[in-house]
Amino acid sequence: MIFPVRLRRTMCACLLGAVAAPALHAQVAAQTDTSRKAQTLFTAQDAFLAAGFAGLTVAMFPIDRHVANHLRDQTTPANRFFDHAATGVEVITSPGAFLIGPALYVYGRVADHPGVQDLGWHGTEAALVGSGVTGLLKGLLGRARPFVSTDTNPSDFKLLKGFSTSNRQSFPSGHTTTAFAVASSVTSEVHRMWPQYTWYVGPVLYGGATLVGLSRMYHNQHWASDVALGAGVGTFAGLKVVRYSHAHPDNFIDRVILRTSIMPDGRGGGVLSWTVPIP
Repeated sequence: MIFPVRLRRTMCACLLGAVAAPALHAQVAAQTDTSRKAQTLFTAQDAFLAAGFAGLTVAMFPIDRHVANHLRDQTTPANRFFDHAATGVEVITSPGAFLIGPALYVYGRVADHPGVQDLGWHGTEAALVGSGVTGLLKGLLGRARPFVSTDTNPSDFKLLKGFSTSNRQSFPSGHTTTAFAVASSVTSEVHRMWPQYTWYVGPVLYGGATLVGLSRMYHNQHWASDVALGAGVGTFAGLKVVRYSHAHPDNFIDRVILRTSIMPDGRGGGVLSWTVPIP
């Protein structure tokens, strides 16, 4: 049939764009992290990246239902893969991202690895920022999730209704936001500290983030446009957190979190303390 072939091509093109564009921008953004004096939080490249995600989101609206039906077709090998892997990749993202990041931060503090500590905290911070923005958008826009009924209209938005029911918290995808926030922040940090590993870490993290978005669609929780916008919000959250943190190393949040220490208390436990610089 002609339509499924075209649809698969459209999905592949969109997913490749969602992976390649953020990875490329994360590299460019990370390269500028070392020049703090001349650095600005938003650049011309950000405008192109935002336009790309906005265009991708808009392009998904007319085919949201068709993509959803195709992705849940159990006769295709790819969808049988999601039947086994979807739940796992979602759990790794949430709550996984909010457990792995702090664990890396604690390890970096205890083992005296500032780079790992930095990576763990900024990955967590990016996930929190992205989740905050996504949560606000969900509540304001009130889009109905695909599973609400068999005839749910992808254009069913009701202003502010997302604050009262989770069934209207479809747009954008929170899991996708978190996954791309972690992917962009970690890729940027890796490029800053260990640039030789960027081309290994970036594709793995962005590819994994894309799988998260597809899994949410497979589970009938989100439309394709939800995932596209979630990827955009998450990518920007990760890039901006890393960029701002290294351009302003003395910002209040990092000053509190990254100067936290865990010391043994002599009784087999630990004591949480903060290092306060003396003027």
